Amino acid sequence: MTSKKNLLPQPVITRQLIKRMLVGAGIALTLIVIFLAGVDETDPDWGRFWMVRPLVIVPAAGGAGGAFFHFMSQFPYQHSWQKILANIISVIVYIIGLWMGVVLGLDGTLWD
Repeated sequence: MTSKKNLLPQPVITRQLIKRMLVGAGIALTLIVIFLAGVDETDPDWGRFWMVRPLVIVPAAGGAGGAFFHFMSQFPYQHSWQKILANIISVIVYIIGLWMGVVLGLDGTLWD
């Protein structure tokens, strides 16, 4: 007989998910702030608030990478090498997502 506890739907949004998304977004925000701090002169065609776009898009991409890491860690792995492989894949996906967020955020301003 199965336990009724296992049959109840589990929440998707948990504290652990939020924590990992915030860590991913924090890392991304730190990197884009460091990158944007080195900009001395800007093009007047970009507008006054040109930094808002990269400061929103890049942390969103980092948060998505943190969510991916969380969902990959939820799978029941049979062997330790599977968990190591999942962590390596998660880091690669995070780096690619962060790179895509930087390109999308800086498109039209620093990168024409």
